[in-house]
Amino acid sequence: MKTLLIALSMTSLSLIPASLSIHQFTMSDINGQDVNLSQYKGKVVLIVNVASKCGLTPQYRDLQKLYAEKKNQGLVILGFPANNFAGQEPGTDDEIESFCQKNYGVSFPMFSKISVKGDDIHPLYQFLTDKEKNGVMDSKVKWNFQKYLLNKDGELVEMIAPSQSVLSEDVRASIDGLL
Repeated sequence: MKTLLIALSMTSLSLIPASLSIHQFTMSDINGQDVNLSQYKGKVVLIVNVASKCGLTPQYRDLQKLYAEKKNQGLVILGFPANNFAGQEPGTDDEIESFCQKNYGVSFPMFSKISVKGDDIHPLYQFLTDKEKNGVMDSKVKWNFQKYLLNKDGELVEMIAPSQSVLSEDVRASIDGLL
């Protein structure tokens, strides 16, 4: 009986995913440097797929404003350029960085362009959109500026629609509840 219990407990342990956190990923920042997302342990993280030629591009302004207000309280915003929607992020990483600085004064971390959907979806976005990997929900990235809110342990909390401003009362309440 004891052997059976040990075998059953070992079997059930193997069903638990190795990590339900973004801290397992290393990403390339917009300057080509590797960034281990585990450096954001203890921070509330907002991940956003961004684009420079989208009707929602002015959201960079709101993202920067929120970041400036909350970074000292433990919020970090991570921008991931993606060209998955109507070719609205065609530029190189250098062009994207220049655009963000010149037009919006972006100071939150920006990363190298990745794919957020389709056959070439990046493993980070596989994690964010697949309940089997994140333990919380399935979702599809519907458009540019879709946001994923993660707690201080790097665990997914919620998805925020592309059109919803990060300055809205609902989003602020969600973030403040995690800080």
